[in-house]
Amino acid sequence: MGKVTNIVVAGLGGQGALKASDIVADAAVRTGLDVKKSEVHGMSQRGGSVSSDVRFGALVFSPMVPPGEADFLVVLSPDEVEGNRWQLRPGGTLISPGIIPEHALRSKRSLNVALLGALSAALSIPVDHWHAAIRAQLPEKLHAANLEAFALGRSARL
Repeated sequence: MGKVTNIVVAGLGGQGALKASDIVADAAVRTGLDVKKSEVHGMSQRGGSVSSDVRFGALVFSPMVPPGEADFLVVLSPDEVEGNRWQLRPGGTLISPGIIPEHALRSKRSLNVALLGALSAALSIPVDHWHAAIRAQLPEKLHAANLEAFALGRSARL
């Protein structure tokens, strides 16, 4: 992982976009990478758009993903896909909620972690670092449902 990996997590307030980016950053730190993170809250308290940039690699100077340079765009709401597609670089990977069947989740609130499972399958961060980050970022009572959602996401087809 010599180059900087750029990830944008976008959604609506209350969907867990910021928590998802915290988990990504935590997992990358556990791997020993330099990590920078930035958040745009917008109208998040009223269900408005929210996004977070996570960048990691051997050395990262800025927390902001330059426009059109996201390697991965993780979108938690179908309504937010087109409004955020401009952030994805040509050849980048879009991870949208449609890849996870909603009925397959124990709780629809764990969709953010399920989509991180899909993201994790494309990155060189060890699964045990992801699991540790999920446990560190979420209350213990949510661990089982979210680890299950993460595993579901890892098996999803992008």
